[in-house]
Amino acid sequence: MIKSVTIGEEIVVTTRNKIGILADTAVIMANNGVNIDALLGYETGFTAKLLFITSGNLGVLNELRKKKYKTIKETEVLVVELSNKPGALKVVAMELKNNKIDVRHVYITSPSTGDSSKMILQTSDNEKAMVLLSRFVT
Repeated sequence: MIKSVTIGEEIVVTTRNKIGILADTAVIMANNGVNIDALLGYETGFTAKLLFITSGNLGVLNELRKKKYKTIKETEVLVVELSNKPGALKVVAMELKNNKIDVRHVYITSPSTGDSSKMILQTSDNEKAMVLLSRFVT
């Protein structure tokens, strides 16, 4: 049920929450020819946080810094391609639980067509999680 497991880099933008943050960052990505492969966005009080997996982090990071966002960083994540079938998440979740690996955050993109989903996962031990999950790659 797991098609691939790789280490990736996620761009994390933390800024003051205001209308238009998503639009502003989307413009920066588009103007730099960068595709957004996955995105998680949320607000907590006065703070907005956007987490991006993109096709080209390097150029976008510099552009985001020029716009003076409060905090911009890259964090290591696992990118897990899953079969888009019932039970695929269970395989990942149980393997991490059984090996006492904490999940710090997770989000999944699921296409409307096709047979795979992309899971973005940050854990307490990404390298160990990658090795463990790689055993289930088919």
